[in-house]
Amino acid sequence: MTLVVLIRHAHSSANATGVLSGRRVGVSLSELGRKQAKNLTSRLGAFPVKTLRSSPLERCEETMAPWIKKFGGSTQLEIDEDLVEMDYGAWSGRKLRSLAKDPLWSKVQTQPSRVIFPMGESMATMQSRAMNALFRALESPGKGAVVLVSHGDILKAIIASSLGMHLDEFQRFVVDPASVSVLDFSYNKPRLILMNDSQSTLTDVLTSNHSKRKLVGGGSGVDTGRKPV
Repeated sequence: MTLVVLIRHAHSSANATGVLSGRRVGVSLSELGRKQAKNLTSRLGAFPVKTLRSSPLERCEETMAPWIKKFGGSTQLEIDEDLVEMDYGAWSGRKLRSLAKDPLWSKVQTQPSRVIFPMGESMATMQSRAMNALFRALESPGKGAVVLVSHGDILKAIIASSLGMHLDEFQRFVVDPASVSVLDFSYNKPRLILMNDSQSTLTDVLTSNHSKRKLVGGGSGVDTGRKPV
């Protein structure tokens, strides 16, 4: 069984001001984000990790710092440049309410596969590098979950591709700050176990054996290994 745990960074100072920060440095967690990171540590709890990889931007590393300190043990956070935020080019640093008036905005929402940001990156290129990061992580030796810490568009693109969906459908997903989504790569077709969870305690989900589930009828729930009372 290989679980892929996708974590979006917690609420940032740019989120608080409605700015599309992109790859700008110095964008740290907001006060809310620091609380979310602390809460995320409790929600994840201790679970086996074979590789923990992150975008190089500060807000991603800050999100995982409390978990690493409490539960990480010998787990090292590895920086993967392919998990970095989308290069929004000339859009970076601008208010979202202003960008929503740009003619390109509609195409971002409906045909992202055809979008190239001015002086920036194409969304198709972004998805390709994000999947490269995922595949490299899956090849890591050892047992445990693959944990990727990144940004909303990056994670939505990974989920869409893993589920066999066209990039133009990726805006159907919502990935909130400090949310966790989980994919099971035990089969030739990955399964979506969890999507955009920002509230639940997830230790049982991350330690149960999803590969044994028979999905005729939909599945039987998380097997915690505990006998019913």
